[in-house]
Amino acid sequence: MQTLTVATYNIHKGFSHFNGRVVMHELRERLHELNADIVFLQEVQGEHTGHAGRFANYPDGAHHEFIADRRWPHSAYGKNCVYEAGHHGNAILSRYPIVQTLNTDISAHRFESRGLLHCEIALPDGQRLHSLCAHFGLFARGRRAQTRALIEYVQHEIPPDVQVIIAGDFNDWRNQMGAVIASELGMHDVFQLHGGRVARSFPARLPLFRLDRIYMRGFTVAQAEVHAGGAWQRLSDHAAISATLQRNV
Repeated sequence: MQTLTVATYNIHKGFSHFNGRVVMHELRERLHELNADIVFLQEVQGEHTGHAGRFANYPDGAHHEFIADRRWPHSAYGKNCVYEAGHHGNAILSRYPIVQTLNTDISAHRFESRGLLHCEIALPDGQRLHSLCAHFGLFARGRRAQTRALIEYVQHEIPPDVQVIIAGDFNDWRNQMGAVIASELGMHDVFQLHGGRVARSFPARLPLFRLDRIYMRGFTVAQAEVHAGGAWQRLSDHAAISATLQRNV
């Protein structure tokens, strides 16, 4: 297997940014059109007991399972934020078997529950790919602590010579973590490699801020794209981003 297409998307708990309408069905269609092998999702509603009663078109069950449908037969969910009505967190959808999953709490303080979802994926050629999905906090001090937690996790839990993809919403609009990730993990943002600058992904209607990332190790970048405007702008407040990677052999 020489190429791999990946995408990451903060789905805003399945509601449109401006008018709070349920957009899960259209969101699923758009993600299916990307035809990615692995999808990293943030703000995934694992359960909410009130929404189904309020919205006739609200999907049954967890959002990641609804999106995966038959397109991605393997998925994992990391519960991060728990409240009376339910919980939400990160998810990874995969065409290929997920052989191991671990969700780690990287919350910097009690006001924001954040997690790091790690999946080991068995690729068709027998190789293993380590995939990590993250959603960092809104405050700079917390993001610095979460960046350090991510680096230490990868250094301790993942061999240095294997292929790794880390993707998600890092709220890193000043791009402060990119140099640290590069120097300590040997990983680079796919858009910076492909076009010289990290992607603008927020807000989806007119992306100005560079919040979402795909970092990788062991690949070269064939293509990288921001999915904004058109039908995408009626969905989440974030744009989806995707990349086609060629594996280094």
